[in-house]
Amino acid sequence: MPVLMLMRHGKSCWDEPWDCDHDRPLAKRGVRAAGQVGRIVSEAGLEPQLVITSSAVRALTTARLASEAGSWSCPIETMDELYGGGVETVLTVVRGLSSSVERTMLVGHNPTWSETVSTLIGGGAVRFPTAATACFVVNGTWDRFAAERVELQWLIVPRLLV
Repeated sequence: MPVLMLMRHGKSCWDEPWDCDHDRPLAKRGVRAAGQVGRIVSEAGLEPQLVITSSAVRALTTARLASEAGSWSCPIETMDELYGGGVETVLTVVRGLSSSVERTMLVGHNPTWSETVSTLIGGGAVRFPTAATACFVVNGTWDRFAAERVELQWLIVPRLLV
């Protein structure tokens, strides 16, 4: 069965200069958390075959650091739509995945990520802090991806991994 992981970018830095929100870098804590998640995903035997990330600097950096720490060999693709898009954008991206990809990670932003997790688990408020990662098993194919076809396997928060 296909596996979808949703990872929120690591903690961003507010102290360094940046021209626009899209260019905001990661803080040291965000760098550490990205690596922690990458290692945990690999230790769980869930190395992604594809990572798709928002084009924002903090999300792309998170994806690259997680991949490096977890020794992932998969491609990392950027998608501008994940920067400002909502839940429907995420669902559209997932439904467009190739059937040859069994494990995918999307890296993006709140509030979209917490809203997407809430949608997929049937509602409720979901706190999804920076670098949190949710793993869903998909009952069926990517093109038929829907809330009633997924099961949340786990949700990790980097502060608990220390």
